[in-house]
Parts: sequence; C-alpha cells; structure tokens
Amino acid sequence: MSCKRCAEPLTAAHQTYCGHCLAEPPNFTATTAPLCYQEAITQLVHDFKFHASPRAGRLLVNLMLSRRPHALGCALLPVPMYPGRARERGFNQAQWLAERLGEGVGMPLIHARCIKHLPSQRSLNRKERRQNLNGAFVVAGDMPEHVTIIDDVVTTGATGHALAAEVLAQGAKRVDVWAAARTPLQKS
Repeated sequence: MSCKRCAEPLTAAHQTYCGHCLAEPPNFTATTAPLCYQEAITQLVHDFKFHASPRAGRLLVNLMLSRRPHALGCALLPVPMYPGRARERGFNQAQWLAERLGEGVGMPLIHARCIKHLPSQRSLNRKERRQNLNGAFVVAGDMPEHVTIIDDVVTTGATGHALAAEVLAQGAKRVDVWAAARTPLQKS
C-alpha cells in the first residue's frame, strides 16, 4: 500500500494518505511510481540519469507503462531542467521519459521552463526543497484540464508540488505525477 497522493509507502492497511499529505496536501492529486528507489533500481536510475544509458531508460519506460496511472489526463508535462544543468548532463531525463511515454499512451506533451538555477536537492529536507523550488517553473499558454507531470524519481514531492502550482495557476483543474520510482521518505 502507498499514499494515494504522493506514493509514500504506508505502514497500516487502513491508511489512504500519509501524514505529510494529510498535514500539508501537495498541489497534485495522485502519484503513480511503480518502483521503489532502492538497491538495483537506484543503480538503474543512476545509469539512465548520469550515464545516459538508453537501455536503462527503455527499461524504466517499460516498467512505467506496465503501471499506468488510473486517470492519465490530457497531456504529459516533463519536469524541466535549468538550461545550464541540461547542457552539463547532455539531456533532460524527464523529457526523454515523457517523449517515449507519450508515444506509448498516445498523449501529447506540453512544456514548462525552469527559470531558477537550483542547487542540488539531494541534501535538502522536505521543507527546504519546497522553499528552494518556489517560483522555479513557468508554463505558458492554456493548460488542458488534467495534466500529468513526468519525472524519474519522486523523493519528497516538492518538485511536483511546485510545478503543479504553476500548472494550476495557468488553468488546469487537476495535476498528477507519474514517475519511475519513489524514494521512501524515511530515507530522504
């Protein structure tokens, strides 16, 4: 069982939402993340993200397609990277995933821009991540009613929260997150 909103693994069978989502609900409605970001999955994501391994990327896409969200929405929105970071890495892993997922489910992509150079989120806690991402994203144009954000890994949900806030401000009625993996919060 996992939280319907953020996909955090739950400890009790009767729970629907985790304590974080009950206390401070994120701007997105639901998260689908078929994998737990531990052990072999950590290595798979690392190979894809930092070594641009197409084999690892294809495997992640296939695993994501095997567990699609119940409500897929009208368009996929990859999490944008700051242009300098995308140049350093050589590609945007969320964009790469979204393009292939879009082909797999027959859904168009929409785009956002990251306008804030962000320090690495790895050492930040949930509250610090939310503050770090405040005002980081911009979307232009009319938004479809239901948007699904695509990311590689959900850790605290702060990225989805910040991007969903912008998408909702531009007219969407619902935003969900579809990621390859979820890091259990007790690890972050």
